[in-house]
Amino acid sequence: MKKEIKFSLLYRDMWQSSGKYVPKVEQLEKVAPAIIDMGCFDRVETNGGGFEQINLLFGENPNIANRRWTQPFNDAGIQTHMLERALNGIRMSPVPADVRKLMFKVKKLQGTDIARSFCGLNDPRNLENSIKFAKEGGMISQAALSLTISEVHTVEYYTNLANTLIEMGADEICVKDMAGIGRPAFIGKIIKNIKTAHPKTTVQYHGHSGPGFSMASILEAARAGVDYVDVAMEPLSWGTGHADVLAVQGMLKDAGYAVKEVNMKAYMEVRSMTQEFIDDFLGYYINPKNRHMNSLLIGSGLPGGMMGSLMADLGNNLESLNKWLIKRNKPTLTQDDLLIKLFDEVEYIWPKLGYPPLVTPFSQYVKNLALMNVLQIIKGRERWSMIADNIWDMIIGKSGKLPGELAPEIVELAKANGKEFFTGVPQEQYPDNLDVFKKEMDDNGWDYGQDDEELFELAMHPEQYRAYKSGKAKADFEAELAEKKAAAEPKPEVVEVPAAAFEPKSMIIDVNGEKFKVGVSYGEITAAGAASGNGSSGNGAAKEEAVAVATNASAAAEVIAPLEGKFMLTKDTSETALKVGDKVKEGDLVCYIESMKTYNAIVAESDGTVAAILKANGDSVDEDDVLIQLS
Repeated sequence: MKKEIKFSLLYRDMWQSSGKYVPKVEQLEKVAPAIIDMGCFDRVETNGGGFEQINLLFGENPNIANRRWTQPFNDAGIQTHMLERALNGIRMSPVPADVRKLMFKVKKLQGTDIARSFCGLNDPRNLENSIKFAKEGGMISQAALSLTISEVHTVEYYTNLANTLIEMGADEICVKDMAGIGRPAFIGKIIKNIKTAHPKTTVQYHGHSGPGFSMASILEAARAGVDYVDVAMEPLSWGTGHADVLAVQGMLKDAGYAVKEVNMKAYMEVRSMTQEFIDDFLGYYINPKNRHMNSLLIGSGLPGGMMGSLMADLGNNLESLNKWLIKRNKPTLTQDDLLIKLFDEVEYIWPKLGYPPLVTPFSQYVKNLALMNVLQIIKGRERWSMIADNIWDMIIGKSGKLPGELAPEIVELAKANGKEFFTGVPQEQYPDNLDVFKKEMDDNGWDYGQDDEELFELAMHPEQYRAYKSGKAKADFEAELAEKKAAAEPKPEVVEVPAAAFEPKSMIIDVNGEKFKVGVSYGEITAAGAASGNGSSGNGAAKEEAVAVATNASAAAEVIAPLEGKFMLTKDTSETALKVGDKVKEGDLVCYIESMKTYNAIVAESDGTVAAILKANGDSVDEDDVLIQLS
């Protein structure tokens, strides 16, 4: 009897591996029936990761999106799964245990069957609550091995980790090759060891295409006994995304495995609708380079899932850096110049940081630190001179145990910055705080929502939820989109265009007498894609809060932004925001700049009294902007 291998469509991750956003709920509802009609999927990844936060950034309610998007699959008997980050839940920073527990209850009641849980450090202590809370909430617990290649990440390391997670109660194991750098034979050995020791445990393989190993890896996973394979489909497969279902199905069928047939008419409908969503507005946030496969990713090990946001971040920082260079009459850099410098720096610093697996959020942390090092070195400053708070937490053990040893220079740097190393259980540092958010809901007269789902959103994404409730998020998004559309408008200039530019970029395919227009390679994104490099938020909406300024104050000192990002007075509810009239001493923390999903602490460089706070919470700022005036 042939071994059956089933497919899961990564519709959520397809978008986030390609760009910044995912489709809106109306678009998701439109495409769901055609996905079901394809007939080849037993599972669909519908939410998790950045799905909820993205909906809030649209100014939309993620709870409505979750329920309406998962319902058709629930009705069709197709399992839905989400991605969550253990200690960090579905955000980039640690989450109290009571909020984590509520998440699984809410997601199950909203229609999500399986919780894929991963810890970016592969620390079982962080995954223990995920397994426990998922099962208590009625979900299938799928614990993930975050795959990477280093001297400490061996077949034995991952085999032992899988054994530990199964002993903790995990129902399934996901071999999560988030960068696509796992060598095929390496992946096969890990899966074979798991299936040999735990033959009844379901194993699912998740991989990205970027470096070029993906098809061979899927075949080796199949030979080793994998049960499910994650796939994507055009026009959002390959590149930084995942292998296309047609190619995977054809390969496995030829190799003798039992796989479901693909309804090609429905496939073409899904493909056409996905292209329609790109053309509507999502293409403005998809960099065309994310459609390329790039073997340079083997060296850096950066995951495909973050390449969409990486290119957006790179565009923002390049613009800011080139302004700085132009001011000083220095030659500017191209995006490729900066990208190569970044890849080289990631390779240099990763071993020194104890080989954290390059998966969210730690891939962001390593990439961000590498980029900050590159920017500082270009500006003639010291490497390691700007390290965000989240990155320090990883270094000193507050996020979990690093797989490898820190380099002596990093240990000394931590001591020089007054950091104490933490060896306890990470969750213990983040006490329950749902009551704080219940009080905020009560004070504002906000409804807790069905199954406490609105309370959960506030507790998980406080700043984004408040901006959603106030209307600021929608206004900011609409202003941002309008800017991108304006930038993409063709300019009335005459240029000499090579003949190759007029080659067709789409083609008509006939399936059973029905014609479909489909994109080739980049699809039809052209202008939208060309405008996608900048992922910064627009600032056209009215400010949510007034900028505080003391009258008749003469500023003797200024707090200057050392990088671009969003101005934040606090990073969580445990902190008290600075206000006009407060006295500060040299070295005191006065605010943060949130940049590339990390919080960078900004300190006063002299004693003084706060005379003016020149930016509102959440404002976009550029390097060298004055943030605070001291008198």
